[in-house]
Amino acid sequence: MDSLPKRDANYVPLSPITFLQRAASVYADRTSLVYGNTIFTWRQTYERCCRLAAALQQLGVMKKDVVSVLAPNTPALYEMHFAVPMAGAVLNAINTRLDATAAAGIIKHADPKLLFVDYQYMCLATESLRDGEAAGSISPLLVVIDDLNKPEETRIGELHYEQLVERGDPEQRPPRSVDDEWDAITLNYTSGTTSSALKGVVYSHRGAYLSTVGLLLQWGVGSEPVYLWSLPMFHCNGWTLTWGVAARGGVNVCIRTPAADDMYAALSAHGVTHMCGAPVLLNILVEARREPLLHAVEVLTGGAPPPAALLERVERLGFNVTHAYGMTEATGSAMVCEWRERWNALPTSTRARLKARQGVSALSLADAAVVNNIDTMQSVPRDGTALGEIMLRGNSIMKEYYKDTAATASAFRGGWFLTGDVGVVHPDGYVEIKDRSKDVIISGGENISSVDVEMALYQHHAVREAAVVAMPHPHWGETPCAFVALEPGFSCLGEVTEEDIILFCRDKMPHFMVPRKVVFVDKLPTNSTGKVRKIELRQRLHGCSQSAPGDSRPGSALAGKARL
Repeated sequence: MDSLPKRDANYVPLSPITFLQRAASVYADRTSLVYGNTIFTWRQTYERCCRLAAALQQLGVMKKDVVSVLAPNTPALYEMHFAVPMAGAVLNAINTRLDATAAAGIIKHADPKLLFVDYQYMCLATESLRDGEAAGSISPLLVVIDDLNKPEETRIGELHYEQLVERGDPEQRPPRSVDDEWDAITLNYTSGTTSSALKGVVYSHRGAYLSTVGLLLQWGVGSEPVYLWSLPMFHCNGWTLTWGVAARGGVNVCIRTPAADDMYAALSAHGVTHMCGAPVLLNILVEARREPLLHAVEVLTGGAPPPAALLERVERLGFNVTHAYGMTEATGSAMVCEWRERWNALPTSTRARLKARQGVSALSLADAAVVNNIDTMQSVPRDGTALGEIMLRGNSIMKEYYKDTAATASAFRGGWFLTGDVGVVHPDGYVEIKDRSKDVIISGGENISSVDVEMALYQHHAVREAAVVAMPHPHWGETPCAFVALEPGFSCLGEVTEEDIILFCRDKMPHFMVPRKVVFVDKLPTNSTGKVRKIELRQRLHGCSQSAPGDSRPGSALAGKARL
């Protein structure tokens, strides 16, 4: 992407780091962050970030250098979202749920100048660096992030985060300003669900700024929110809310792990108004509580479409859920299910079904489309049934895949980003995701959305988790197979059987969509970001087949469409 011209003296490059300087001026004495017994104001957070930025420069960090961090949701990780780009560098927040091999691969590929590591993850970091050194990589300078309340004499390592903050002198070495809004601000690695190849997604200052502002508007975040960090900051930079909370002068409530007890304690103690998380987080909240909250809490969820039954249960507790769709390459959210006032009069089940849709395009996008052929770019009709691939374009789409021009080129077609997700457009213009393109089951020429089958399974009172994949079939080519985890108290050895599940589905959907096989599991396999690893489920079914039934099925005009 070419840089925008500096047309006159009024031109100022867009960057979300400007939100912090404004917060320090406008909201100086407001609380910015709470972490256990640690409390900062926005004036203090700004000063700490300026000091850290200066210290990074004193250590030789130059413009466009990568600075990596391996840490949970702590004050240090939050501050680095401002301090690292203030120093002109690029922040790489590493997924803490990865194993040493995966973390080593990211460190080798990102090639950071510094690696900040929380004390809890020192073993993981040490093993990762050892693996990298064995492969011939040069280890970055290691900086330990100790607990703020930890006695200094018990600290490990030679260089510490708080020492850098204390050492930095922004008066002597002021932070660098942003010269080009298209410069990189962060580097985020995808979870690997779509490819085994390592992909580092580069965000620009401009894209991050616009995504942040757009999400705040569409989610309706007002002034002085109290935001609970239940979503990892390493996940698309907290869906850009690392910067967004500063923009609204809010409070960042940091907890190290999103355990039910910790989340509910924070909700009660700090008057939390907003939080985010994948649908698995909603399950955690529902399973741990039965009494409604004392005050309503806004929840933004994304990832796999949350089952309507789960949405009903979580909202009865006092959580008002907004559903969004996004991906790493889209700088967080790409679509939001904007709520319409008239829907409040609808029955609960209908509202939940509407809320499960992904919605309309993010404000930061120039356009979003669902097309049935990526060569002709023909849009699908707004009938809620015609399948097509979701495509996006606009300022908030990633700058590039780091060090991979070929992958960058193949991800775009005529200026559009190919998501690989399959969806439909309803008559009101709202998009609903139906599958990943590789997860669509093609049975006898008929396309079956695994998500549709999963939604039906979730309506069964005993089903806690469900995932559907294609199973080889000698006649139809593929048929659905369901992997099901039951609610506590139910058993697959009598109370609920495979036949029960199949008969239940036959009442909910056309017979050709009904799973031919049901496999009961204790829990579904998930990756480091909580997404179901369907590749593992397919591997379990390798070589399986079912005898061909006698039912007939119509042909499908969609069977031969592009990418399906």
